[in-house]
Amino acid sequence: MSLREQLCAYGRRAVELGLVIGSSGNLSVREGDLVAVTPAGAALDRLTPQMCPIVDVEGHLVEGDLQPSSETPMHLAVYAATGAGAVVHTHSVFGTVVATTMTELPPVHYNALLLGGAVRVAPYATYGTPELAANVREALAGRKAALMANHGGVTVGATLEEAFEATRLLEWLCEVYVRGLGVGAPTVLTGEQLDAVVERALNPPAFPRRASS
Repeated sequence: MSLREQLCAYGRRAVELGLVIGSSGNLSVREGDLVAVTPAGAALDRLTPQMCPIVDVEGHLVEGDLQPSSETPMHLAVYAATGAGAVVHTHSVFGTVVATTMTELPPVHYNALLLGGAVRVAPYATYGTPELAANVREALAGRKAALMANHGGVTVGATLEEAFEATRLLEWLCEVYVRGLGVGAPTVLTGEQLDAVVERALNPPAFPRRASS
C-alpha cells in the first residue's frame, strides 16, 4: 500500500471511530525525506490518493495539486525531533475534554506506559504556527502521545498503523479518566506501581509444561 493509500485508509478509520469530525484532524506518513500528508480542508473519509500532497522534510511541496494540511509544520517538527515514521492528529471527544481542563493526563491505568507514561498537555498556541509546533515537540519528549490545550491530541509511531493505535489508546485512557471523574476521584498509579508493571513485562512468569503420560 502506498503512502497516499495509507492516509486514505486510516483517514476513513478515524472518521468511522469518531476520532475526527468534518475536516478536523490530519495524518502524515514519512518515507526517507518525503512526507505524504492529508490536504487542507478535506474530509478524511473522502480522500483519494491523488488528493494527498507530498512534501519534503523542509516543507516544500514536491507533488500534488492540493495544499498540505495547515498543521504540516507541526508534523515536520515532530519528525525532526522524534525520528517517527508517522504522525496522527485528531480532535477526539475525550482527548479534547482532557486537553481543555488539565495540564497532563495522569497514569490511571498501566497501559499509559505504552505511550511513555503521563501524557503532557502542550500549552495553547494558534494552529499551524511555529509556537504550536514547538510546544508539541516539547510535550512529546520521551512520549508517543501528547495533548494540545483546547485543541486535540497527537501521536507518533514507526508506522501509520502504530501511530493510529496510539491515538486509539490515548482516547481510551482519556475516556477512562473522564468517566472515572463521574464516579469519584480516579486513583493515579504510583511510580513504584508502574515500575512493577515494567518488571513484570520484562520477566513474565514461566508456566511449567505438563508431563506427557
